[in-house]
Amino acid sequence: TAAPLSFPAEKHLVLLRDGRTLIGYLRSIDQFANLVLHQTVERIHVGKKYGDIPRGIFVVRGENVVLLGEIDLEKESDTPLQQVSIEEILEEQRVEQQAKQESEKLKVQALKERGLSVPRADTLDEY
Repeated sequence: TAAPLSFPAEKHLVLLRDGRTLIGYLRSIDQFANLVLHQTVERIHVGKKYGDIPRGIFVVRGENVVLLGEIDLEKESDTPLQQVSIEEILEEQRVEQQAKQESEKLKVQALKERGLSVPRADTLDEY
């Protein structure tokens, strides 16, 4: 029988261009920074809380990678952040995004009152 493949147990954090954070075991990388992550979780931070959504095997196209770094497993548990359930962190994220949208509306309204116009975000490039 063939011996099972063994991979180094190096956990990595990947920050994506759209702002998402992935944590998983790096299984493959190529010259374009295309990644394959195993046992991946998507970590959502809101204030001093975070939640992890299990995502499994994740293939990331290199152009979407902003940052890739190894996680020090000894220091990983030494965090001031509090882990909460997926439902709780998704609700916190929804509330935070709603507050951000309200703030943006007020800002646009204040600029309009002063005779200024702001280009809509969806008409701009996301670079």
